[in-house]
Amino acid sequence: MGKDLPPAAADGNATVDPAVARAESRAAQLRTQDQPHGPVGRRFDWRSPFLVALLATLGVAVGAGIVGLLWLSAHVLLLVGVALFLAIGLDPVVSWLVRRHWPRWLAVLVVLLVIAGAVAGFVAAALPPLVDETEQLVADVPQLLQQAQDHSSWIGHLDDQFGLQDRLQNFLSSSGETIAGGIFGISVVVFGALADALVVVVLMIYLLADLPRVRALLYRTVPGSRRPRAILLGDEIMAKVGRYVLGNLVISLIAGVLTFVWLTVFGVPYAVLLSLTVAILDIVPVVGSTVAGLAVTAVALTISLPVALATIGFFVVYRVVEDYVLVPRIIGRAVDIPPLVTVIAVLAGAALLGLVGALVAIPTSAGVLLLVREMLFPRLDAA
Repeated sequence: MGKDLPPAAADGNATVDPAVARAESRAAQLRTQDQPHGPVGRRFDWRSPFLVALLATLGVAVGAGIVGLLWLSAHVLLLVGVALFLAIGLDPVVSWLVRRHWPRWLAVLVVLLVIAGAVAGFVAAALPPLVDETEQLVADVPQLLQQAQDHSSWIGHLDDQFGLQDRLQNFLSSSGETIAGGIFGISVVVFGALADALVVVVLMIYLLADLPRVRALLYRTVPGSRRPRAILLGDEIMAKVGRYVLGNLVISLIAGVLTFVWLTVFGVPYAVLLSLTVAILDIVPVVGSTVAGLAVTAVALTISLPVALATIGFFVVYRVVEDYVLVPRIIGRAVDIPPLVTVIAVLAGAALLGLVGALVAIPTSAGVLLLVREMLFPRLDAA
């Protein structure tokens, strides 16, 4: 007789509420050996006004939460993006060694050691001239101030127009607390930049060592029916990024070397310091070498007006040679985007993300154009 009772009643825990008792009795009838928990019930009516409103509200809340999290973690995501960009740029060299039967960890280690050795060698070679030129600059400050008082000199003309001495005296006569606060602020910025650089380097090493698995994980997020084509497009975009990064570094090295030769021939001071500045700024497309050229021209103006004008001509000619000779031959078809799109992309990237945005604008635009050509245009042509 106990077999006909509801589960709770059979255990001696009879439910007082009649409605629940009837439900327990019905539950005992639904239980079978194949389905001990009963068959699946009717599906919810997801089109009911209440559920539609509830899901819409939850969707808005979740979307706002995701946007808020992205906003709060924007700096971290930017560092991860830069590290991934650099890792993809170095991956062609690592993959070249892996294809020659090198273990990936050994290929990554060799590439990193070569880069570290090159940086250390460059610093060791450039540091003594940089120190000498910095000391020379400090020693030349009184002479420059004296020239500023001479209204017949070029520095004197600049002082007459812009009031350089008055601005410098006002700055030096400012309160010690303000100067100390400025120095502290600069120190904080420099320390933060060094910390970010260290984070980017560490992330780059991990991503470079584990890039095949990162690549596979990204492709797993694509539906299976679209995954093969996503692999073809994604690998092409990563190849473009890799070739662009390596080619851009080579072009920047050429810019620094040619600038050093030019400044040495014409006796412009601080040649090593200015050449290093040109090489670093030339990494930023379009605007980098232009800004560097203005800085070098300002220093060349201390020699004479003809040298400054010749320096301007040098950077104009180099700009043309870089855009129409070096970039097509070294980077080649890696980006394959029109010059107008290049300028617009760099300006937009700089406005959105600053220096990092300008740096990644061109390969990002190349990837977007590839997707447009391969996915959007065929659909529009078939429509």
